[in-house]
Amino acid sequence: MRKLAKIYAEKDADLSPLFGKKLAILGYGSQGRAWALNLKDSGLNVTVGLERKGSSWEKAKADGLSPATTEEAVKDADAIIFLVPDMVQRTIYLEKVKPNLKNGADMVFAHGFNIHYRLIEPPKNSDVYMIAPKGPGPTVRDYFVHGGGVPALVAVHQDVSGIALKKALAMAKGIGATRAGVIETTFKEETETDLIGEQTVLVGGITELLRAAFNNLVDLGYQPEVSYFEAINEMKMIVDLIYEKGLNGMMSAVSDTAKYGGITVGRKLIDETVRKKMREAAERVRNGSFANEWIEEYNRGMPTLRKALEELKKSKEEQVGSSLRELALRGKPKS
Repeated sequence: MRKLAKIYAEKDADLSPLFGKKLAILGYGSQGRAWALNLKDSGLNVTVGLERKGSSWEKAKADGLSPATTEEAVKDADAIIFLVPDMVQRTIYLEKVKPNLKNGADMVFAHGFNIHYRLIEPPKNSDVYMIAPKGPGPTVRDYFVHGGGVPALVAVHQDVSGIALKKALAMAKGIGATRAGVIETTFKEETETDLIGEQTVLVGGITELLRAAFNNLVDLGYQPEVSYFEAINEMKMIVDLIYEKGLNGMMSAVSDTAKYGGITVGRKLIDETVRKKMREAAERVRNGSFANEWIEEYNRGMPTLRKALEELKKSKEEQVGSSLRELALRGKPKS
């Protein structure tokens, strides 16, 4: 029998392991702002570390925080929380964090990429743990402010103190995640499932499926505007149903014609050939090939990514969509 996942709730965590500790949050983007404000509102001592006095610096000040340079924020900090983009974490660690790191300071991550693929080799005497919210920063903040929380994953990579998990759960509680639930995992599992999910479904698979469906309809002679609504726009409503009711609940909400056509044709489209390609993509994540490719791409200035994004921006589906999204939103009830 499969071992059930360990899920922690509010009663399983308390903030005491972080009381009196200086928490240095590196970055003030989507997650950085949410974490900083939520932890501050939870009564913890937060410092925001930034690379320069730019827009993020001013935004942090406007939010009632006192930003500092990365080096100053790290000095004497008891926990360093890496919330800058994956591909700059290694450089910031080597150039700014490591030379100023307090002996035994915790290293905290919201994604396991840099630890799992050994881009960052943490000190042997540091607790290293992760809290990975399963939602974007603005949602993490919004749910917290309104008394809720976004679920998260929690993992420990190094437990020198013997209480690394307690500190991770305290951090999760501080950002509101334990209000919803926190699932225990590993850096390896979080990193690999996150990348595989993004590539095969959430960002890669679904984008290409929507584009293919739109262009198929247009090639068959249907109006681009009608094709966009049918192949792309309505996806939000379906995803909302799945989010709220699950796959079976979504099926119960659509017509019998949609059920039958969707199930019988969907299985033909997502066949063994597609499943094989998904498995191949997953193996490239698991064996490190994707990480190596992405690191090389990033170091070259991301030419492949930039070209693909420019092509997407100029695509027919985006041109049509830009003129229809306002129409789709026009009838949305005011919250």
